[in-house]
Amino acid sequence: MTAPARILVFEGAEPIPNHYLDGSGEPWEVVRVRSVREGIARLQSEHFDGIYATTQDPKVWQRTWSLLQTDAILEVLDQGVAAVNPDLRILWANATFEKWYGAVRGQPFEEVLGAAAGPPLRTALLGRTVTARLQRSDNQYLELRILPLLNATGQVRELIAICRDISGEVTRQQKLDRLHQAGRELAALSPDQLADMDTNERVALLKYNIRKLTHDLLQYDVIEVRVLDPATKRLEPLLVEGMTPQAACRQLYAKEQGNGVTGYVAATGKSYVCTDTANDPHYIEGAAGARSSLTVALNWGDKIIGTFNVESPNVGAFGDEDLQFAEIFCRELASALHTLELLLVEKRAATTRSIAAINRQVALPVDEILTAATYILDRWIGHEPEMADKLRKIMTNARLIKQNIQKVGEDMTPVPIALSHPGLETPGRLKGRRVLVVDNDDRVRRSAHDILGRMGCVVETARDGKEALMLARLSGTYDAMLADIRLPDMCGYEVYGALRQAQPDARVILMTGYGYDPTHSLVKARQEGLRFVLYKPFRVEQLLSALESPEPPQQAAAV
Repeated sequence: MTAPARILVFEGAEPIPNHYLDGSGEPWEVVRVRSVREGIARLQSEHFDGIYATTQDPKVWQRTWSLLQTDAILEVLDQGVAAVNPDLRILWANATFEKWYGAVRGQPFEEVLGAAAGPPLRTALLGRTVTARLQRSDNQYLELRILPLLNATGQVRELIAICRDISGEVTRQQKLDRLHQAGRELAALSPDQLADMDTNERVALLKYNIRKLTHDLLQYDVIEVRVLDPATKRLEPLLVEGMTPQAACRQLYAKEQGNGVTGYVAATGKSYVCTDTANDPHYIEGAAGARSSLTVALNWGDKIIGTFNVESPNVGAFGDEDLQFAEIFCRELASALHTLELLLVEKRAATTRSIAAINRQVALPVDEILTAATYILDRWIGHEPEMADKLRKIMTNARLIKQNIQKVGEDMTPVPIALSHPGLETPGRLKGRRVLVVDNDDRVRRSAHDILGRMGCVVETARDGKEALMLARLSGTYDAMLADIRLPDMCGYEVYGALRQAQPDARVILMTGYGYDPTHSLVKARQEGLRFVLYKPFRVEQLLSALESPEPPQQAAAV
């Protein structure tokens, strides 16, 4: 015997008489529902052979059609939707919800979503909309929003649960949090730490952190970090990994053309995604077989201090999210580089001040020893060779005292990475040049040691023309000799001629205070070839120009 056909009857305001349903003569199983929502729920959970609704009640048809359309929309939503009764059992769920949790109709909602869904459900039963975040065992994150549907008396008759997959958002936020934490780790550079480590160790630790975080967070294997030398615009390699040897040693400058993507980014400050290296006019080979690259400028304030570059063997490997994460990481990296540079400069300045203080106390007494030894040597030459040799040894050791102090200072002074810090002279700019300064004023001689010593010069001083001539004749060659025109024993013209005669290849510079020249030494000396004059008080750059200028001017500019 076959089972009777089932028919679902939507009843309106008035019940449908049975004779309307008996006309076929076939046995029917009639299932009557009083609401359209109930009918939809029965249709989804049970089998029916037919649906009946009176044409005399258009509200039933309109409501049914509306719900059918709504149900179709809910089925294709990428959000999971479920209806839950007051007993917290699932009445219905759309396809997305069941894709996550399987067939769930009739099951307790809390068992399906886990214990974490219990508190939000109970809050919703009180008539309040609630939102919560749930984590599934497969590390999927869902945002659960529960909306209570109330009846006419204000009681909850159903709960609508809407679940949205937020795994991508959570993962992205976690990555952002790790990037910011990484930035704090990169920039965790204290003076105490710096004091316990030398410059190479500190920079090596920073490079290790950059490498590790780039691998772990950004998951890039080919890395290149360069820092910009603001004076030369050269991009100095700080960290290179995965590049060809030629690329690692390549000289690059902050220029838009001819210096690859890195040079372009350093010149413009704009991030650059090279989607296909084979068709990009800026790209120069970095990693072997690279087909795409991502390059970001390292900015500190309004200055570009370097570049960060990664490459991939795949075309179009870097998208908008990669660019965003790289730019965030580079902000932290730039901050870390700046912090390290400041600490190195601070230590460098402190060391320089200490060495300068020692030199101020030692330089002039050592010059006195050197001058005295030279004076005695001048009288013993040709009389007692052994005594002359001892005097020369005294002179050599006197010079070594100052040179060793300078060398200790250089060894103790950390070299900045490549960033610009105003007020710090370039170390060793005149390194190794021997300069004799002749002036009766102790302050001038002491300042000469201080200023020229920081430039790398080997400085010796004399108080008068007689001492200067002894040093010039017996104490080795000088690259330059600076003499005041008002010495106790000679006028400027006399000392100029005597120094030139003693060392014809040395550059002789005369100094005068405020242009005062009662003996007309400058006029006479110029007739003999004088090309360099410094007017006190002169600026450091004027002194450097007089010492360095390959084509000396006729006369240095007065201050």
